[in-house]
Amino acid sequence: MPFFIIERNFAQQLEESRDNAEGIRLVNEDVGVSWLVSFLSADKKKTYCLYEAPSAEAIRRAAERANLPVDVITELSTAVRPDGTFGAITA
Repeated sequence: MPFFIIERNFAQQLEESRDNAEGIRLVNEDVGVSWLVSFLSADKKKTYCLYEAPSAEAIRRAAERANLPVDVITELSTAVRPDGTFGAITA
């Protein structure tokens, strides 16, 4: 299944919450996408999320149901490691 990086911009700072994360996970599971990890910017207004999903459209559907913005979706093809090797992306 393909991997994607999703960039999300928020008008207000995000409040970190296990309950919010669990709700998003359940919506994603229902749509068939897997949220692997997210990185929160220092100002807490932007996230970069790694997903495994059948398509970018599936990610958009899940985000809409979870009431999350989706500014950029980028499909990934290859991992580049610090040692200079290239390879498949794995979860």
